[in-house]
Amino acid sequence: MSWQAYVDTSLVGTGHIDKAAIISIAGDSTWASTAGFTLAANEMKVISDIVKGDAGAKDKAFADGLYIAGDRFVMARAEDGTIYARKVGITSPEKRPRGLTSSQGRDGIAVAKTNQAILVGHHNENQQGGNANQAVQKLADYLVGVNY
Repeated sequence: MSWQAYVDTSLVGTGHIDKAAIISIAGDSTWASTAGFTLAANEMKVISDIVKGDAGAKDKAFADGLYIAGDRFVMARAEDGTIYARKVGITSPEKRPRGLTSSQGRDGIAVAKTNQAILVGHHNENQQGGNANQAVQKLADYLVGVNY
C-alpha cells in the first residue's frame, strides 16, 4: 500500500480523522498528506524531536504550544513516542463556546511514531479525540509490526 493510501484509508477513511500526514522520522520530509494539510519544515522537526524523546523540545511545546499546519495546539500529553494536543480556543470569553477556557478547543492532533515514520492525525470538533488517537495508534502499531 502506498503512503497516500494509508493516509486516505487507514487514517481519514476511519471517519475519526479529517486530515492527516505521514512524515519521516527525521522530520525532514512529508511522505503523504491530505490535500491542504501542510506541515512546515520547522513544525515537522519539532514533532520529530518530541516523539524521539527530546526533553527540551517537549518542555518548550508544553510551555509555548505546538504548531501544526500553522495552527497552535496546547499539549495535553507527550509520552512513549506519541503526542496529543488540542487546538487553542478563542480567547475572548464572550466568543467562546460554553464551558471552554481560553486554552481549550475542540479540534485536536494525535501523533504516533513508528520505526521510520511519524503519523499525524487531525480531528475536528465533530470527531472524538479518543477515537482519533486509536486510529492513529492502530496504524502505527501495524507499521511497527511490518518494520516501518
